[in-house]
Amino acid sequence: MNYVRRKTSTVNIGDVKLGSDFPIRLQSMTSTSTMDTEGSVAQCLRICKAGADIVRLTAQGVREAENIGEIRSILHSKGFSTPLVADIHFNPRAAFAAAEVTDKVRINPGNFVDVARTFKKLHFTEEEYAQEILKIREALLPFIALCREKGTAVRLGVNHGSLSDRIMSHYGDTPAGMVESAMEFLRIFVEENFTDVVISIKSSNTVVMVHTVRLLVQAMDAEDMHFPLHLGVTEAGDGEDGRIKSAVGIGTLLSEGIGDTIRVSLSEDPELEVPVAHKLVSYITSRANIEPIEGCSHQAEPIEPQRRVSYSVANIGGQNKPIVIASTLPSKLNERFIPDYFFSAEGIIEDDRNNYIVPADKYDNSKNNSYPLFNITQIEECKVCTAPLKWLSISTNTHIDDLQFLKQDKNTVIVLIATHNNVSGCQEHFIKQLNEAGITTPVVLLNSYLDDDNEWIQVKAGADLGTMLLNGYRDGIWLDCPNYNNINDIVRYEFGILQAARLRTSKTEYISCPSCGRTLFDLQKTVQEVKEATSHLSHLKIGIMGCIVNGPGEMADADYGYVGAAAGKISLYKNKECIEKNIPQEDAITKLIDLIKANGDWIEP
Repeated sequence: MNYVRRKTSTVNIGDVKLGSDFPIRLQSMTSTSTMDTEGSVAQCLRICKAGADIVRLTAQGVREAENIGEIRSILHSKGFSTPLVADIHFNPRAAFAAAEVTDKVRINPGNFVDVARTFKKLHFTEEEYAQEILKIREALLPFIALCREKGTAVRLGVNHGSLSDRIMSHYGDTPAGMVESAMEFLRIFVEENFTDVVISIKSSNTVVMVHTVRLLVQAMDAEDMHFPLHLGVTEAGDGEDGRIKSAVGIGTLLSEGIGDTIRVSLSEDPELEVPVAHKLVSYITSRANIEPIEGCSHQAEPIEPQRRVSYSVANIGGQNKPIVIASTLPSKLNERFIPDYFFSAEGIIEDDRNNYIVPADKYDNSKNNSYPLFNITQIEECKVCTAPLKWLSISTNTHIDDLQFLKQDKNTVIVLIATHNNVSGCQEHFIKQLNEAGITTPVVLLNSYLDDDNEWIQVKAGADLGTMLLNGYRDGIWLDCPNYNNINDIVRYEFGILQAARLRTSKTEYISCPSCGRTLFDLQKTVQEVKEATSHLSHLKIGIMGCIVNGPGEMADADYGYVGAAAGKISLYKNKECIEKNIPQEDAITKLIDLIKANGDWIEP
C-alpha cells in the first residue's frame, strides 16, 4: 500500500538503462511499414519528441527487419539516439536479422518456435513435452549468442491472444499457461547467463492481465529471477475507453511497485500514447516522495483477490453490483449511464425530463420516475439516525474505535474519503482495519480530483479506483471533480472504470488493437465505422483487429470479431470461430451486422 518499487536487474537497451534503479521508461510503437523508410523515420521522430524513451517497429520478415537498421542510422544522423526495438512474430529469421541492427528484439514465445496457433487440442507424453522444450533451447541458443555479440537486448513478450497450441493444450487458456510460456524461455536465458532480458505478459482483459503479472512475479521470485517488466493492456481501444482501461490495468500494478517500462496501447496515432503514459507514471511514482501511510507497510496483494465481505443494504454491498454515485444531476440523462444515487446538499433534485422536485424527507423509493438521492452525515448524527438507509461520511484518518457502533448497525453505508496523496493505498489500509475490527459495513469510495483536464481525470481515477476494484473493494464508487464542469463526462468515466474492471457492463466493449506495420486496413477509421454501426448494442464485446497475430486469441472472450485477413480483405468471427473469410472490406460491416442478426444479438437502434 505504501509505494515501493519492485527490485529488478538492469537491462541495457542502446543508451537507455532499464530497471528499478532507473525511471520507468515510456514507449510507443510505429504504425508504418518499416519498408517505408521516410514515413517510419517521421513517425519515430514524432514519438521521440512526444517524450518516449523507446520506440518499437514491427518486422514481418528479414527485409523489414534489416531496414530498421537504415531507419536507425537516419535517426542517429538527426541527433536522436532513442533505442529502436524490432517486433517479431512467427519468423525467427527476422529476429536474427533484427538483432544485427537494432537495440532490442521482441520475440513471442507463442510463435517463435511453436507453429501458429490453430486452437487444436494436442496431446503430449512427458517425454514428448520435454522434446518440445529441447526444440526451444536449440532455437534460442544461437539467437542468444548473436544478441550477446551485438549487445542487443531481448524482450520476451507473451500475449494472451497468441499462446501456442502446445501451451493451450497443456495449461488451458489460463494465466498459469501464460506464465509458463514465459518461464520456459526465461530458464534458458538464465542457464546461458544472458540477463539483458525484459518481460511483458499482456491481455486485453485487465483482470487477467493483473492476475497474470502477479503470478509471473511470484514464479520469478521462486526461481530467484529479477528481470524488469514491461506493462500494457493490449487492444485497449481508443478515446476515453482506451485511456481508462489502460489506467485501470497498468495503474493497479504500478501502484504495487511492479513495472519498469509501460506502453499505453491506443487505436490512435502512436505519439498520442506517450502523454497518457507520462501522466500515469508521474502520478503513481510521485508517491515515492511523500510521507508513508502511518501504520502501513508495503505488502504484496493476493494473486487473485476476492471481493470484500460486506452486508447488503438496499442495493449496496453484499453481492450487489457496484453502485455509481454522482455529485450532481447530469444535465442530460443518458439511459446507459444513469447513476444509482445523486448527492444533493440541499436535499432536492430536479429531473430535466419530468420537471419535478423531490425534498429529501419526501423521497419515495417506489416511484419509477425518481432517482435515489441522499445527504451524507457525520458520525454522531449517524448514531442517532433511524433511516432505513444511512450514509456515513468519514475520512481515512478516522479512528476505528469511533466506528465500533457499526457492528450493531446493518443499515449504514460508509462514504470513504482519502486523506493521503496515495489515494488507493490509504483507502485500502483503512478498509483492512475495518475488516480486522469485524466491521462489514459496505464502503463507497469517494475520490475527489481538482483537475480540469479530462485526460488527467481519466488516468488518476482509473488508476486509483481500478486498483481498489481489482483488489476486491467493490461496493460502489463516487467520482467528484469540482473543477471539471461536465458532470455527464464524469458519470460516464465512472461507468467506464467499472466496465474496464469487468464489474458492470453499460456499453459495447471494443477490443481494438493499436496500429502497427502489420495492420491491413485503416484501423482508426474502421474502429469509428464499426462503432457507429454497433455502439447501441450495449450487451456485446466486439473485437477489431488489424491482423491475425493476436486477433483470434485476444478476441477469445469477445462475442464477434472483425480481423484483417489480407490487404482489403476481412474475416469475421463468432467467438473463436471464423465464420466468413476474405470479405471485401467495403462489405465487411454489413456482413458483421448480418452475422450479429443471425445469432439473435441484434437490437435496432
